Amino acid sequence: MKLITIIGARPQFIKAAAVSKAIQAHNTCRTNFIQEIIVHTGQHYDENMSKVFFTELEIPHPDYNLGIAAATHGAMTGQMLEQLEIVLLKEKPDIVLIYGDTNSTLAGALAAIKLHIPVAHVEAGLRSFNMLMPEEINRILADRISHLLFCPTETAVSNLAKESITNGVYNVGDVMYDITLCYRDKAYQAHPLQTWKLEEKAYALCTIHRAENTNDSIRLKNILTALQQIAQEMAVILPLHPRTRKLLTVRGEMHLLEGLQVIDPVSYLEMLRLEMSAKVILTDSGGVQKEAFFHKVPCITLRDETEWVETLSSGWNQLCGANQTTIVETWHHLDTQNRDYQTQPYGDGKAAEKIINLLKDI
Repeated sequence: MKLITIIGARPQFIKAAAVSKAIQAHNTCRTNFIQEIIVHTGQHYDENMSKVFFTELEIPHPDYNLGIAAATHGAMTGQMLEQLEIVLLKEKPDIVLIYGDTNSTLAGALAAIKLHIPVAHVEAGLRSFNMLMPEEINRILADRISHLLFCPTETAVSNLAKESITNGVYNVGDVMYDITLCYRDKAYQAHPLQTWKLEEKAYALCTIHRAENTNDSIRLKNILTALQQIAQEMAVILPLHPRTRKLLTVRGEMHLLEGLQVIDPVSYLEMLRLEMSAKVILTDSGGVQKEAFFHKVPCITLRDETEWVETLSSGWNQLCGANQTTIVETWHHLDTQNRDYQTQPYGDGKAAEKIINLLKDI
């Protein structure tokens, strides 16, 4: 079987690493060989947003790098669609594997389905129910035209059923949980907290990158002001996304970072290390919300909704949006929140293996 994997952004590199490892394991002990061809659209092109992830996670080097980035949603998706079609016509894969909810996801799904190539969507069925989010549009369209829908949770399966999508739907668990279990010990050993002059459970970790927060100067100011208040009592470390830094610079608002421990974007293993030892994580990233849950670290989500509702019902995550007062008050009351330490809604750490078994059987 020839399989083309289409990726372009940091969370997809992590998810694809789990599946690539499962393919390699499959090929070492089976006769029905799976050939994986990796296409990197180029959506994330920064060294620490792209190349380092392939190295750390031991992902095979991309067979194609389209180099498409830094454009509007329409222009980026259109260019990807054009270039992916060329690759698919050349390689003639049996199936195309897409991940998540980025422009690369949608372009990969459209390019494949128009050529009558089956599409398999890893992390299908997620819904924020916010149609203002580009990611929500991407995931809904990708799900609608996929032949195989690999869901990370029962909630995702239920979301699809409500949209009358039931054929080819499988709850396999979350591949990000697979990869976290695989690399957690390595991250702990390879990156001591002293690297950042931090102490165990004595700092807050924050990431901000979503357009709904960064494009809105008021929301971003409220979030950063809340972080500055927290930083008066506890160290706040902020790996600053290049796009967020650029926007603050253009607006002349770099002073909003004063008092925070601002660092450049970190690698995957470094991020795992920072996450597992944090007192609290504040983020607008879906992946980081889950990783906080995996490490049993309280999370404050800087959004008005989340796809990962299981983190909310278990008590490990709380939605605060961009309300400065709510963020600070939630941080102050972390120790009073009841949390479920037992439930694991994201599977057993073998999601990628299940995906490969389903692909080869089908």
